[in-house]
Amino acid sequence: MNPLMADEAGSGAHRRGGPTALSVNVNKVALLRNTRHLGIPSVLRAATLALQAGADGITVHPRPDERHIRAHDVHDIAALLKDWPQAEYNIEGNPFHNLMAFVRDTRPQQATFVPDSEGQFTSDHGWDLAQDGDRLRPLIDECHALGVRVSLFMDPLPAAMALARAVGADRVELYTEPYAAAHGKPGQAEQVARFAAAARAAQAAGLGVNAGHDLNRDNLADFLRAVPGVLEVSIGHALIADALELGLVETVCDYQRCIRSAHASPGAP
Repeated sequence: MNPLMADEAGSGAHRRGGPTALSVNVNKVALLRNTRHLGIPSVLRAATLALQAGADGITVHPRPDERHIRAHDVHDIAALLKDWPQAEYNIEGNPFHNLMAFVRDTRPQQATFVPDSEGQFTSDHGWDLAQDGDRLRPLIDECHALGVRVSLFMDPLPAAMALARAVGADRVELYTEPYAAAHGKPGQAEQVARFAAAARAAQAAGLGVNAGHDLNRDNLADFLRAVPGVLEVSIGHALIADALELGLVETVCDYQRCIRSAHASPGAP
């Protein structure tokens, strides 16, 4: 097993919310800032407030067109996190586009490989490893040589988890939009079963499990109760939207309360 995968439980010692770490994605702060030339709202200030409020890490997804996170943001947050050794930096993106340059320069704790096209509106599918696995393997190896953990953005397909491990991934990030869309509807139980099965398959293959996309205060705790062993959730859009009403500090605290409540009362809803 790759040494980066050793003692996954120990690697989470920085977590303040519970066994599941909360990584705050600040892309939407950058998107708002980029509509003017005033530098506000500050991405760096938002990241600082999130960390002060108890976030376990910061996520950015710098796209090639820089429509939200820009290159200087990636480096600014890397510098900020040097003062937060208990927090993790997660940089997402397509390793065949611009992601690897940022990984080489900043050496985040985690790189999440996402199969987005250059102009894609938002991430909406996981990797097809039968098609892309051979191309991903050397880039995963390079990340490991740099001391960076690799998570692959994946659909909840149990059979694909062994393939993710075979190409060298340390974790998978389960793409949770199908669960979020079904939450509170008749299809929720079916989606929960899909994600729980995928998580168990990933763990059986030796992978850690992350999750993200459209998770929010309403559906997060139910997901964590039902899907075993989720190490990290990365949340941006809903969290920043909530912050417009509640304030960023209170919002981060509220998401951490959701996580703690899930782990205090395990079991499917």
